[in-house]
Order: sequence, then structure tokens, then C-alpha cells
Amino acid sequence: MDNLPLPLSLLFGVTTFVTLLLFCWVVKNSKSSVVRSQSIIIFLILACWLMIQAALTLNHVYNTHLNSFPPKIVLFGILPAVFIIILLFNVEKGKLFIDNLSLLHITYLNIIRIFVEITLHKLFLYKMVPELMTFKGINFDILMGISAPFIAYHGIKRSKISRNLILCWNIIGLGLLLNIVTIAFLSAPSPVQKMAFDQPNIALLYFPFSWLPTFIVPVVLFGHLVSIRQLLKHK
Repeated sequence: MDNLPLPLSLLFGVTTFVTLLLFCWVVKNSKSSVVRSQSIIIFLILACWLMIQAALTLNHVYNTHLNSFPPKIVLFGILPAVFIIILLFNVEKGKLFIDNLSLLHITYLNIIRIFVEITLHKLFLYKMVPELMTFKGINFDILMGISAPFIAYHGIKRSKISRNLILCWNIIGLGLLLNIVTIAFLSAPSPVQKMAFDQPNIALLYFPFSWLPTFIVPVVLFGHLVSIRQLLKHK
């Protein structure tokens, strides 16, 4: 990672911190005073999670013993986040939290995907991820970031777009997210690598880029699932 310019790492570090702030902003704008009161606690919990992931990455837990299965970043970074999401959707307090989040603000949160895609493109130029993972390849996730302000403002705030179309937008966004997650997983050096052998996905095993699969992707995934649940519930 020594060949990467410092501004690129700083850009992604700032992108991650902004994602944290945006998510807490979503919580702070909840319809429920109980949920709003939890914003500081949620900020501290997520900040601790980021520090744990940073410690694991900086201590080379993720970029060594690459033949282990499941990959350590999946075991210690991704699966715990997915487990928490599943738990929130299956316990009453979690459902209460989810149903009171602001659909408007959680839609705006998708703007962060623009900066993620810029980072991935820069990482490709430095041969840290394959072209497949960028908007020059088969990753069209940037479209969600570009369209998010329009959907949030015209679709949700001004009600100029039908809820069915907003639901379709979220389903498409979920599909695009799963697409890049699949590409990233299959192009990373591991026993199940299936593509990009000439230029594998190694950036996400290093700090600060490990925050992408262990924090930003789960936050965006959670946002889409929350939006889809709310939109279906109030059809």
C-alpha cells in the first residue's frame, strides 16, 4: 500500500466518517423521540466498531493467511454486521427502531456512494482493485449516489414520484449493491476467487479501505432494507 498517495486514503477516511455522521443524522431525524435519544449511543457504538476494524486491519489480520476459509474479513468484519441487521429485523425493539427512521434522510445517505465509486476508480488506477469493480467495468453503483438527491427531494419530500417507483429504485439499488459485493468477493485473493487473477481486489484488506465492506456496505444495505420495509408497509 506504500504506492498509494496519502490524499486517497484521507479521502476514503473522510468518506467513512461522513457515512457515520449521515447515519446518525438519519437516527436524529427519526419520528420517535425514543429513537432520536439513542443517536449518541449509536454514534459511540459505530465509532467503536470502526476502531475495532482499524485495529484488526492494521495488525494484518485481514491481509495474511489468505487461504483460510471463510476469509477473515468475512468472519470478523462482515458477518457480525450482517448478523446485527438480521437481528434488528427480527426483534420488536429493532422493528420499532427501523420503522421510525426517516425515509427521506436514509435516502439522502446514498449520496455517499459517489465518493465510494471515485475511490474504487482511483484504487484501480493504482492496481489495487480490478477494473470490474469500477464504473468502467460492471459496477454501476454510482448511479444510485447520483440519483439519490432527486429521489429524496422530488420523490419523498415533494411526493412527485409514486411510492412504487421509489420502491423499485430501492430494489434496483439493492441489486446493484449485491452486484459489487459479489464482484469484490470473487475477485479477492481467497480459496473461492473466481475472477481478476491478473489484478485482484487487495485494497479492501488494508486500512482504511477495509471500512468499505465492514461498515459502509452494511450501512447502505441496511438503508435499502429499511426503505423497502417502510415502503411495503405503507403501500
